[in-house]
Amino acid sequence: MTDDEDHAAGSDADTLTLERFLPYRLTVLAETVSQSLSRFYSHRFGIGIPEWRVLATLGQYGTMTAKDVGAHSHMHKTKVSRAVAALDEKGLLRRHANPSDKREAFLRLSDEGAIVYRTLVPYALDFSRALMSVLGEEERTVFQEALDRLIAQADAVTLEDE
Repeated sequence: MTDDEDHAAGSDADTLTLERFLPYRLTVLAETVSQSLSRFYSHRFGIGIPEWRVLATLGQYGTMTAKDVGAHSHMHKTKVSRAVAALDEKGLLRRHANPSDKREAFLRLSDEGAIVYRTLVPYALDFSRALMSVLGEEERTVFQEALDRLIAQADAVTLEDE
């Protein structure tokens, strides 16, 4: 629906049509996808979405600090801290003190955590392929490029108070 069609349908400049509002639609998509994928790893390994994100980040990058994990995964430090504690309790990661900053620890997957990661990766990749299967090859390329541009723009956009 174009802006003109939106206006003709009875909306005006002061009305927000939530179902057409990009931030809302992206949130719905992200939540739907995350919940769908989490049914597998939650049932199989007893971990939630934040734990999965920490596990996946450490699996991809190896040793990192919690601050680095949070920056990479766009998670708040409290959520990262809780996820790290849960993974540590399950024996899926190891902490090593940073000798130059005792307040900070280096995190890495334990041997068991690495096994869980390697078990999850094929499923996660199959899940991603299944999601993207509704798009043609050109659409997938355009979609990936659009996501990259929207993420960059979201970081850059600031609206000034009037």
